[in-house]
Amino acid sequence: MSLFSRRGATQSADQLIPSRPVQRAGGVSVTPDTALRNSAVWACLRLRANLISTMPVDLYRRVGGIQVEVPKPPVLINPGGERVDIVEWLYSSQFDLDRSGNTVGIITAVDGLGFPARIELVPIAEVTVKVRKGELHKYRIGSEDFDPAKIWHEKQYTMSGLHVGLSPVAFAAWSIGEYLSIQQFALDWFSNGAVPSAHLKNTAKTIAPGEADETKRRFKAATANQDLFVTGQDWDYKMIQAEAAGQDWIEGKRFGISDVARFFDVPGDMIDAAMSGSSVTYASITQRNLQLLIMHLGPAIIRRENALSKLTSRPRFVKLNSDALLRMDPLARAQMLAGQITSRQLAPSEARELEDRAPFTESQLAEFDRLFGKGTSPTPQPATPVPATPGATP
Repeated sequence: MSLFSRRGATQSADQLIPSRPVQRAGGVSVTPDTALRNSAVWACLRLRANLISTMPVDLYRRVGGIQVEVPKPPVLINPGGERVDIVEWLYSSQFDLDRSGNTVGIITAVDGLGFPARIELVPIAEVTVKVRKGELHKYRIGSEDFDPAKIWHEKQYTMSGLHVGLSPVAFAAWSIGEYLSIQQFALDWFSNGAVPSAHLKNTAKTIAPGEADETKRRFKAATANQDLFVTGQDWDYKMIQAEAAGQDWIEGKRFGISDVARFFDVPGDMIDAAMSGSSVTYASITQRNLQLLIMHLGPAIIRRENALSKLTSRPRFVKLNSDALLRMDPLARAQMLAGQITSRQLAPSEARELEDRAPFTESQLAEFDRLFGKGTSPTPQPATPVPATPGATP
């Protein structure tokens, strides 16, 4: 993404963020597009965009201190028009936010109150932001200029004095470039003939260049047709092996994957990166998802809620239902609901609604009365006595 123009002079993101050049790392050009060849980059962006975009979007307002859900405007249902619903729109914009630190769209329609009714996202690489005297002046998308009032611009990873977010790809270019360089070198080694595949050595005498070329021609002609190559005791044929180099490549790629995961704020085990000395068991999956939500996705979710809330009039506000990320197995969910009903935190009808079931019918209630007796209620469990501390005063 091109970013700024100060005092009328246009500058690109590569010149401003970061200050050192990052266009090339390890001999491989690293851009937001080429970075996607790194499987760790793709996995991190996909995971974050998948989870955040599929969280249900709800609109609320507070009435008497109580959070009450209200109908959503069309911009929170189909923000990009009939062909782009909220899930697709959130995925595309989150992908840009995590990759470039910014997402930009053109406001092509407004509602009766002047709020955006349709936002068409644009490729972030085509956007340039121009700043004059420290103030945002205009956006250039392709060859066309737009007033800031006509542009929807979300950003993350911000710094003081900058009107755009920082690009993780730019700062991770060295790590990504190392990974891509290893991939390119491996391709050159094994397929492109960048190094010889074998060494044919005469152990009896020194071979002149002309004689060496003739020997090589004969050897290639024989092996190309899967024929036999006959030599005496004066020739030594040795395959060039790459086991040691291959191990170095694997270790380098492993390090690159975990390093990239840190740049994109995703735990390494969540993208199947090899993690030495740690393991995640089935019993800890719910807790692991909770940690992912709180430590990694929570800040991004709050930023998106604040941005989406600007699409509606106050005091309405948008909430992304993150409970969808913490789905439990059937047994754990049943135990949770039963505990909330027993402790009077949840009514049975509310629990059935959470399970997408209709309210109890009169015949069902009568059947409960026949089986368990009319008016019965769960017997409260006695509290577990706490052992007295030795030496404590009763």
